[in-house]
Amino acid sequence: MSIIKHIFSSGKNTFIVILILALLVIQAYCDLTLPAYTSDIVDVGIMQGGIEDAAPTEIRESSLDDLEMFMTDAEIETVRKYYEPADDARAEQAAGGAVLRRATDDEATIETLNKAFAAPMMLMTVASAESDIFSGNAGDGDPDADSAGEQPDPAMLMAGYRAGAVTKEQMLDIRAEAVKQAEAMGDAAINQAAVIFVKAEYEAIGMDLSKIQTDYMTKTGAMMILYTFVSIVAAILVCLMAAYTAAGVSRDLRQRIYNKTLDFSGAEMEKFTVASLITRNTNDIQQIQLAMVLLLRMVLYAPVLGVGGVIKVVGTDTGMGWIVVVAVALLLVIVAGLMRFTMPKFKMLQALLDKLNLVSREILTGLPVIRAFGREAYEERRFDKANRELIQTQLFTGRAMSLMMPIMMFIMNLITISIVWFGGKGIDAGDLQVGDMMAFITYTMQIVMSFMILSVISIMLPRANVAAERVDEVLNTPFTITDKPETSAVRDREWVGDVFFNRVHFRFPDAEEDVLSDISFTANAGETTAIIGSTGSGKSTLINLIPRLFDVTAGSISIDGVDIRDMSRHRLRDLIGVVPQKGILFNGTIASNLKFGNAGVSDAGMREAAEIAQAAEFIDVKDEGYESPISQGGGNVSGGQKQRLSIARALAKQPKILIFDDSFSALDYKTDAALRKTLNERVKDATVIIVAQRISTILRADKIIVLDEGRVSGIGTHRELLKTCEVYREIATGQLSEAELGA
Repeated sequence: MSIIKHIFSSGKNTFIVILILALLVIQAYCDLTLPAYTSDIVDVGIMQGGIEDAAPTEIRESSLDDLEMFMTDAEIETVRKYYEPADDARAEQAAGGAVLRRATDDEATIETLNKAFAAPMMLMTVASAESDIFSGNAGDGDPDADSAGEQPDPAMLMAGYRAGAVTKEQMLDIRAEAVKQAEAMGDAAINQAAVIFVKAEYEAIGMDLSKIQTDYMTKTGAMMILYTFVSIVAAILVCLMAAYTAAGVSRDLRQRIYNKTLDFSGAEMEKFTVASLITRNTNDIQQIQLAMVLLLRMVLYAPVLGVGGVIKVVGTDTGMGWIVVVAVALLLVIVAGLMRFTMPKFKMLQALLDKLNLVSREILTGLPVIRAFGREAYEERRFDKANRELIQTQLFTGRAMSLMMPIMMFIMNLITISIVWFGGKGIDAGDLQVGDMMAFITYTMQIVMSFMILSVISIMLPRANVAAERVDEVLNTPFTITDKPETSAVRDREWVGDVFFNRVHFRFPDAEEDVLSDISFTANAGETTAIIGSTGSGKSTLINLIPRLFDVTAGSISIDGVDIRDMSRHRLRDLIGVVPQKGILFNGTIASNLKFGNAGVSDAGMREAAEIAQAAEFIDVKDEGYESPISQGGGNVSGGQKQRLSIARALAKQPKILIFDDSFSALDYKTDAALRKTLNERVKDATVIIVAQRISTILRADKIIVLDEGRVSGIGTHRELLKTCEVYREIATGQLSEAELGA
């Protein structure tokens, strides 16, 4: 996926992802450990009074002697090995005899002791109660009674063993049969009976049972708080690192797209509309950022939690694992169905958003024209249509998502009811404890929750992946205009500014015919070269070839004898000052706009440029002068003032080549004449190229190139062209009087 590629775009991000994964494992471990502690609080802390093991910490020696009647020799040896005199007068006095204390807290050893003590303690508990928990009959004490029928009373067996009437082998046979029947009643029966014995033993010794229970609950509760705290810290760190990584990737993507767009030629800009580029650099990257946070925070966490939950569920041995399988299968069916219907809609969202942005931009940019032609109602309908298409698609996906949550909650509640129903039967049969059922419910909910997370993300990720593909489309688009390595001859030379077109042909990408054909002329430094022709003759296209906004299809353009394709675009454009047809200003001040092309120009140079451009007259009357604010696009100055500021900006750059693309059309005749006169007087060394519609603007040009349908129709001065070029003469006679034609 494109999103994954962007996440691992740097070694730093890879390290952070590994760290996040480690923290998520820690968080999942803590979350999966908490249900076990909850189970222990219920089963051990409440039901067993805080007594964890059948192997008591202290036991009377007389009680141990009784238990050894039902132990094997190996078990007796093990028990005696790990129990030693307590050397506690208080305990012995309370017990009325010697007391032994367990000498180890090693878990493996305690587990071995538990196995040795459990069955004998169960039989001793029955003996002390003087009841038969197996058959309901006390029996007659006959050690040879049929093991499949009535069972003798343990108390009578013990008496018989002491009298020598019952052998050790018979005692062990009776123990084995008792264990078998107890296990049939439930796995927990033996352990519960052993706990009853231990509790009675502690009471006989004089130990505080309330304190034992309180200490256990406090210790277990403290461990739960500790695990919860670790889980919270891990979750916070993961959120911070996920947000940091996603924001960093988004920042880098925006910068890369911006830098890439700045180097786009006209061909790439035509491939990607401005509205689409804005959407890709804002909304698309926002979608990627959101998806990355979810991916790092949730998608990595869900499998860890789900797998851990499955392991824990298997470990509980409740026999209810089939409930989890059914629940997960049901979830997968629902999610697959939702994805089938919603996925195409998610893929449409970004394209519809592009369309809405395009319509909005067109309407807002062309608002004066819309009002002038009274097309407000039509544009409202056009916007409403694009808006409704987007909203309807969003509503469809939103409804699908909103439908998913109630279904998921219904399934979760159904699972809970099923676990309680079947778990209650297990508790009633003695196969399950209450705490184990509670833990199973929690683990099952964690498994289902992990699948829910993956389900929600699986629906959201496709839209983000579409956005990532759209971003990659921009980043992976090859430039049609590239730079060659500069030679020292190009890098170190002094530039004059002579421009030479040598048999230039040009056609737009995917076009079938040339827009310009066989164009050859020279624009010399210190001279004014004008280009004129009818609308659509290729004037603007011609001058756009000089700064390499497009590259020639055939032929060449050179400056001072150097092919512009052998120069870097930065060096080439550093030699050129362009005044476009439509003046574009930037948010800031007049000074910041005039110094836009040459930040190092002095204030005196800036003022001189403004004077040449006839802009000083309206700048000086402003209260803040050159520090007067300019709004975005120059919306707070008139069209003529905007054009003069654009001309002054180009002049302030002090370029070798000045290009005016019909830049005087917004000026009145008086300002136009004054500007051209000052330009001729004070800009003497630069190569001046003027594209014009008005003959009066180029009347005094040193050279005029006449274009007609992309070809040079004539080259010469005004007087020469009147005589030699029919196209020029038609243009001139349409604009000038007889007196002006003869001037």
